[in-house]
Amino acid sequence: MELFNRCPEEERWRSLPSWGPEPPAPSGHSWRSLMGRALRLARRAARRGEVPVGALVVDASGRILAEAHNETECSRDPTAHAEVLALRRAALAAGNHRLGGCVLVVTLEPCLMCTGAIRESRVSGVVFGASDARAGAVMSCLEGLDYAQTGSAPWSYGGVEAEKCAAVLTAFFREKRPQ
Repeated sequence: MELFNRCPEEERWRSLPSWGPEPPAPSGHSWRSLMGRALRLARRAARRGEVPVGALVVDASGRILAEAHNETECSRDPTAHAEVLALRRAALAAGNHRLGGCVLVVTLEPCLMCTGAIRESRVSGVVFGASDARAGAVMSCLEGLDYAQTGSAPWSYGGVEAEKCAAVLTAFFREKRPQ
Protein backbone atom coordinates (compact mmCIF):
# COMPACT_ATOMS: atom_id res chain seq x y z
CA MET A 1 0.00 0.00 0.00
CA GLU A 2 1.45 3.35 -1.00
CA LEU A 3 0.85 6.28 1.29
CA PHE A 4 0.12 9.60 -0.30
CA ASN A 5 1.14 12.74 1.52
CA ARG A 6 -1.37 15.42 0.61
CA CYS A 7 0.58 18.15 2.32
CA PRO A 8 4.17 18.76 1.16
CA GLU A 9 6.65 19.33 3.98
CA GLU A 10 7.29 22.94 2.94
CA GLU A 11 3.59 23.71 3.32
CA ARG A 12 2.94 21.84 6.55
CA TRP A 13 3.63 24.62 9.05
CA ARG A 14 1.72 27.70 8.18
CA SER A 15 2.00 31.17 9.52
CA LEU A 16 -1.64 32.13 9.45
CA PRO A 17 -2.57 35.51 10.86
CA SER A 18 -4.19 35.67 14.28
CA TRP A 19 -7.95 35.60 14.23
CA GLY A 20 -10.70 36.89 16.50
CA PRO A 21 -10.33 39.27 19.37
CA GLU A 22 -7.04 38.91 21.20
CA PRO A 23 -7.61 37.64 24.74
CA PRO A 24 -5.90 39.60 27.50
CA ALA A 25 -2.44 38.29 28.35
CA PRO A 26 -1.55 37.40 31.96
CA SER A 27 -0.29 40.19 34.17
CA GLY A 28 3.17 41.44 33.26
CA HIS A 29 3.32 39.65 29.91
CA SER A 30 2.27 39.91 26.29
CA TRP A 31 1.46 36.91 24.11
CA ARG A 32 4.47 37.80 21.96
CA SER A 33 6.85 37.79 24.95
CA LEU A 34 5.49 34.45 26.17
CA MET A 35 5.77 32.99 22.67
CA GLY A 36 9.35 34.27 22.50
CA ARG A 37 10.09 32.24 25.60
CA ALA A 38 8.41 29.17 24.07
CA LEU A 39 10.48 29.70 20.90
CA ARG A 40 13.68 29.59 22.96
CA LEU A 41 12.54 26.22 24.31
CA ALA A 42 11.81 25.03 20.76
CA ARG A 43 15.31 26.01 19.64
CA ARG A 44 16.77 24.12 22.60
CA ALA A 45 14.80 21.05 21.48
CA ALA A 46 16.22 21.38 17.95
CA ARG A 47 19.78 21.50 19.30
CA ARG A 48 19.05 18.22 21.09
CA GLY A 49 17.68 16.58 17.95
CA GLU A 50 14.04 16.84 19.04
CA VAL A 51 11.26 18.27 16.89
CA PRO A 52 11.41 21.96 17.85
CA VAL A 53 8.23 22.61 19.80
CA GLY A 54 8.25 24.58 23.04
CA ALA A 55 5.46 25.13 25.53
CA LEU A 56 4.83 26.83 28.84
CA VAL A 57 1.96 27.20 31.30
CA VAL A 58 1.29 30.58 32.85
CA ASP A 59 -1.26 31.36 35.55
CA ALA A 60 -3.55 34.38 35.66
CA SER A 61 -1.15 36.33 37.87
CA GLY A 62 1.59 35.94 35.25
CA ARG A 63 3.64 33.31 37.08
CA ILE A 64 5.13 30.72 34.74
CA LEU A 65 4.36 27.40 36.36
CA ALA A 66 6.22 25.17 33.92
CA GLU A 67 8.16 25.04 30.67
CA ALA A 68 8.99 22.15 28.37
CA HIS A 69 10.07 21.19 24.89
CA ASN A 70 9.55 17.96 22.99
CA GLU A 71 11.46 15.04 24.50
CA THR A 72 10.12 12.10 22.50
CA GLU A 73 13.53 11.09 21.12
CA CYS A 74 15.60 11.34 24.30
CA SER A 75 12.93 9.73 26.49
CA ARG A 76 11.79 7.22 23.87
CA ASP A 77 8.27 8.20 24.86
CA PRO A 78 5.73 8.96 22.12
CA THR A 79 3.66 11.02 24.56
CA ALA A 80 6.53 13.35 25.54
CA HIS A 81 5.22 16.27 23.53
CA ALA A 82 6.03 19.74 24.84
CA GLU A 83 2.38 20.42 25.71
CA VAL A 84 1.94 17.23 27.75
CA LEU A 85 5.23 17.73 29.60
CA ALA A 86 4.42 21.37 30.39
CA LEU A 87 0.97 20.40 31.69
CA ARG A 88 2.43 17.60 33.86
CA ARG A 89 5.04 19.92 35.34
CA ALA A 90 2.50 22.72 35.88
CA ALA A 91 0.17 20.33 37.73
CA LEU A 92 3.05 19.36 40.03
CA ALA A 93 3.96 23.01 40.61
CA ALA A 94 0.33 23.96 41.30
CA GLY A 95 -0.30 20.91 43.46
CA ASN A 96 -3.44 20.17 41.45
CA HIS A 97 -4.11 18.39 38.17
CA ARG A 98 -6.76 20.98 37.35
CA LEU A 99 -5.19 24.13 35.98
CA GLY A 100 -8.19 26.45 35.73
CA GLY A 101 -7.17 30.06 35.18
CA CYS A 102 -3.95 28.99 33.44
CA VAL A 103 -3.04 29.30 29.78
CA LEU A 104 -0.87 26.97 27.71
CA VAL A 105 1.40 28.78 25.24
CA VAL A 106 2.90 26.55 22.54
CA THR A 107 4.83 27.18 19.33
CA LEU A 108 2.82 24.70 17.21
CA GLU A 109 -0.89 23.97 17.03
CA PRO A 110 -1.47 20.98 19.35
CA CYS A 111 -2.18 17.50 17.98
CA LEU A 112 -5.20 15.41 18.97
CA MET A 113 -3.36 13.67 21.83
CA CYS A 114 -2.33 17.03 23.25
CA THR A 115 -5.81 18.53 22.93
CA GLY A 116 -7.07 15.63 25.03
CA ALA A 117 -4.51 16.42 27.72
CA ILE A 118 -5.36 20.12 27.48
CA ARG A 119 -9.06 19.40 28.02
CA GLU A 120 -8.33 17.10 30.97
CA SER A 121 -6.11 19.73 32.60
CA ARG A 122 -8.95 22.28 32.53
CA VAL A 123 -6.68 25.13 31.41
CA SER A 124 -8.68 28.22 30.52
CA GLY A 125 -7.00 28.83 27.17
CA VAL A 126 -4.43 27.83 24.58
CA VAL A 127 -2.25 30.23 22.60
CA PHE A 128 -0.26 28.78 19.71
CA GLY A 129 2.08 30.00 17.01
CA ALA A 130 2.18 28.09 13.72
CA SER A 131 -0.73 26.00 12.54
CA ASP A 132 -0.15 22.39 11.48
CA ALA A 133 -1.86 21.34 8.24
CA ARG A 134 -1.20 17.61 8.89
CA ALA A 135 -1.84 17.09 12.57
CA GLY A 136 -3.25 20.30 14.04
CA ALA A 137 -6.23 19.49 16.22
CA VAL A 138 -7.34 22.95 17.30
CA MET A 139 -8.45 24.28 13.92
CA SER A 140 -6.44 22.88 11.01
CA CYS A 141 -7.51 19.22 10.80
CA LEU A 142 -9.83 18.77 13.76
CA GLU A 143 -11.43 20.86 16.46
CA GLY A 144 -10.26 18.77 19.38
CA LEU A 145 -10.92 21.42 22.02
CA ASP A 146 -14.57 21.88 21.08
CA TYR A 147 -16.33 18.66 22.05
CA ALA A 148 -19.51 19.94 23.67
CA GLN A 149 -20.25 16.60 25.34
CA THR A 150 -17.19 16.85 27.57
CA GLY A 151 -17.87 20.07 29.45
CA SER A 152 -16.55 23.54 28.88
CA ALA A 153 -13.83 23.99 26.30
CA PRO A 154 -10.77 26.21 26.67
CA TRP A 155 -10.58 29.20 24.37
CA SER A 156 -7.87 29.23 21.72
CA TYR A 157 -5.92 31.95 19.98
CA GLY A 158 -3.48 31.11 17.19
CA GLY A 159 -1.02 32.86 14.95
CA VAL A 160 1.15 34.52 17.63
CA GLU A 161 4.65 34.86 16.16
CA ALA A 162 3.51 32.28 13.61
CA GLU A 163 6.20 33.10 11.03
CA LYS A 164 9.00 32.62 13.55
CA CYS A 165 7.46 29.40 14.87
CA ALA A 166 7.02 27.98 11.36
CA ALA A 167 10.57 29.00 10.39
CA VAL A 168 12.10 27.03 13.29
CA LEU A 169 10.23 23.88 12.23
CA THR A 170 10.98 24.33 8.54
CA ALA A 171 14.70 24.84 9.18
CA PHE A 172 14.86 21.79 11.44
CA PHE A 173 13.26 19.46 8.92
CA ARG A 174 15.17 20.93 6.00
CA GLU A 175 18.37 19.98 7.82
CA LYS A 176 17.05 16.54 8.87
CA ARG A 177 15.60 15.65 5.47
CA PRO A 178 17.69 17.27 2.75
CA GLN A 179 16.26 16.83 -0.71
